[in-house]
Amino acid sequence: MTFNPFDELFSENDPVSTDASPETAPPQSRREARAREAGAPLTAPVAVLTDEPPSRRNAALVVEPHQRRKRTGLWVGLSILLVFLLAVGGFGLWAWTTYQDQIRDLFGWSEPNDYVGAGTDEVLITIQDGDIGSDVAMTLAQNDVVKTYEAFYDLLLVQDPQVNFFPGTYSLKKQMSAQLALDALNDPANKLVQTVLIPEGKTIWETYELLAAGTGLTVADFEAADDDLASFGLPAQAVNLDGYLFPAQYTFEPGLDARAILQQLVDRTVQSLDAAGVAPEDRFAVLTLASIIQREAGSNPDDFYKVSRVFTNRLDTPGWKLQSDATVAYGTGNTHTVWTTDAERADAANLYNTYVHEGLPVGPIGAAGDLAIDAALHPVDGPWYFFVPVNLATGETVFSETESQHEAAAEQLRDWCRASDENAAYCD
Repeated sequence: MTFNPFDELFSENDPVSTDASPETAPPQSRREARAREAGAPLTAPVAVLTDEPPSRRNAALVVEPHQRRKRTGLWVGLSILLVFLLAVGGFGLWAWTTYQDQIRDLFGWSEPNDYVGAGTDEVLITIQDGDIGSDVAMTLAQNDVVKTYEAFYDLLLVQDPQVNFFPGTYSLKKQMSAQLALDALNDPANKLVQTVLIPEGKTIWETYELLAAGTGLTVADFEAADDDLASFGLPAQAVNLDGYLFPAQYTFEPGLDARAILQQLVDRTVQSLDAAGVAPEDRFAVLTLASIIQREAGSNPDDFYKVSRVFTNRLDTPGWKLQSDATVAYGTGNTHTVWTTDAERADAANLYNTYVHEGLPVGPIGAAGDLAIDAALHPVDGPWYFFVPVNLATGETVFSETESQHEAAAEQLRDWCRASDENAAYCD
């Protein structure tokens, strides 16, 4: 019996048939086929046979080392690909971070640089003196009024005529369109101001009350702010700010403190004194006399210059005192009236008592306006040493040269006060 080298490799249950001899069995490789054609014996047995097709059995037996090399190459390739992708990704991240706006523009991905609509919550925007368009655009963008600096500034560049911005504080909205923000800044109704009117003749305490009511600050705030008189540039003789808080209508920007507000009033006083030609060394005397004229002269402008003449004649005549009831009343704290009592006029402790102390009092007794300042500088010519109002409703005043004439005029006033209850109300 011919020996078959494959017999021992087959189990009896192997489904592959063993009937064919090695010569008739199909060759399993090109090498085997060439060997058969040359009559060479088969010397390389197959180690294992399975129920798989021959080609797959050979692959499993012959190419396994090559498969390991292919797997190694695959991992190397994947690693190189991963490094490449990471490099590309890193470059892409850098490019996006650096050139995001340009990339968005290139692909049409750019977001609008402007808000749409009238905005949301209120915000206060302050335009400083000297701010130009770029400054305003930056302020609006930083406070989220407009979405971007460019949205507002580019809008300004196409305005004809050019827009002029005025210093102040404006009420705007967050997240407004640039056009609506510009419209709001050009609308005077959106400019926030605090307006305070200080009438002539008001004392420092009355002025503080008016300032507090108009600014939201307190009287205590103003009292605390006036403790350093020299810092306001007042004359060395000044005992307080009275007389240096000029009577006028003021417009204050929101957020000013009491010190800054008082400085504005003092500066306005200096402005009027300078305009009237008052030298710095004469400011104290002129303001003090003007404040007395302001309180005593009534409502008739012509009487200001006559009252000034009466006090100037008294100051220029030895042995005469001013004898102003307004100064005495100020020293007692009764600043709502010019009426005084015999006891008050005799009180030497009152440094504002011009019945006792000679010359001008120790300081102004209220806010003198431009008319009173001018009257103090330019009294009308006249021989008068006395004056007294004879009708408190109209302000009619009698000026006298002698004391007897003055007493007659004073009796005329008393008769007027007794004439009716309505008149008597003026005389209390």
